[in-house]
Amino acid sequence: MGRKTDTRCRMREAPSEAPKGMNPFRGLISFEDAKEMLLRNIRPISRVETVPLEEAHGRVSASDIVSPIDVPPFERAAMDGFAVIASDTFHARHHAPRTLTLIEVIDVGSPPEKRISRGECAQIVTGAPMPAGADAVVMAENTEVSGTSVHVHAPVYPGENVGKKGEDIKKGEVVVGSGSYLTPGRIGACAAIGVTSLRVYEKPRIGVIPSGEEIVLPGKDLNPGEIYDVNSYTLSALIEMHGCSPVRYPAVRDHPREIMSAIQDALKRCDMVILSGGSSVGPKDLILDVLSRLGRVEFHGVAVKPGKPTLLAVVSDRVILGMPGYPTSCLTNGYGFLVDALRKLSRLPGYTPLRRTLPMGHRITSTTGRVQFLPVKIENGMVYSVFKESGAITSMSKADGYILIPASVDLIEKGDPVEVILFES
Repeated sequence: MGRKTDTRCRMREAPSEAPKGMNPFRGLISFEDAKEMLLRNIRPISRVETVPLEEAHGRVSASDIVSPIDVPPFERAAMDGFAVIASDTFHARHHAPRTLTLIEVIDVGSPPEKRISRGECAQIVTGAPMPAGADAVVMAENTEVSGTSVHVHAPVYPGENVGKKGEDIKKGEVVVGSGSYLTPGRIGACAAIGVTSLRVYEKPRIGVIPSGEEIVLPGKDLNPGEIYDVNSYTLSALIEMHGCSPVRYPAVRDHPREIMSAIQDALKRCDMVILSGGSSVGPKDLILDVLSRLGRVEFHGVAVKPGKPTLLAVVSDRVILGMPGYPTSCLTNGYGFLVDALRKLSRLPGYTPLRRTLPMGHRITSTTGRVQFLPVKIENGMVYSVFKESGAITSMSKADGYILIPASVDLIEKGDPVEVILFES
């Protein structure tokens, strides 16, 4: 993808002295190293709960689910037709049928009342229990009925068109293993053995704390200089998509005591905390100072565009992620960093988004030394950038996905193939 350049001298170092009140980036960590460090600090959820079967889809089983019964619990017909003794049909041909006497009609949910003897048969439907004595089912299309006489035109062998007891699941078999993601098929298997509730891992609680004097909840009137809170809603939606429960906090002002109080409260209630805003280097970007007092700061500043002012700290063995305040920067970092962390925390399987390789619709220039997440849309089989600037949420709302431009690439020409990572899978 694009042209590679030597980036060893292209990245500017942070100034040796920052203006008073600034917190300069200590040195940008690579995107790959930052993600690895984040995941290394994630501890999968250990709390469990019991939920009704109908609410278990998409959860993760916290114990082995063992079948108390055979499935099916009886031999049953696998075709509509006639239950027979197979040897009665061995010489049946279309021009020389074998004639059997019909003694019973068996429907699903009704146990047979009669035993099949030589020369006899019972009409039966798919799923109905086999009568005693019968060992095969002749398909209806291979028969002709005249009163109580059934003319069989084709032979069957023992066991043909019969579902055996325990053929699907045997009593004592582990139907769903501990740690399994509960898909519709696994939910169905649990229903088949009569299970009504399951022990699953709890959904981790993720605290979402926006910061900034200017942040106002949607629905309130805006005063001059104020903007509506966007990041709490985008992050919460992403959190719910990937197996966790968001706990949204009101915006905190740019004051160390308020920020610290909100973080400490979230640490009591939540398994992970995400802050948006206040993670950069300005005089009101106080997150770094607060987290440095509360715990261990792993990194501050990542070589990505947008989203450089990203911070990772660990406090009381819990991860705190400081995200940029600009909506596009925050959400692209959500896709780039947060998704895998959420899924590890909640014990969900790894996420593999859909990808499409298509030609770029126009030339793109990028900054070497930093991985770039570029929001794009797909039109007429071509890929176009929709990025405006980091503060514009429409950079994401109008995007079908994004392309990941490596740190060593500074140019993508029109027509170059690019891989689009789609938002919706």
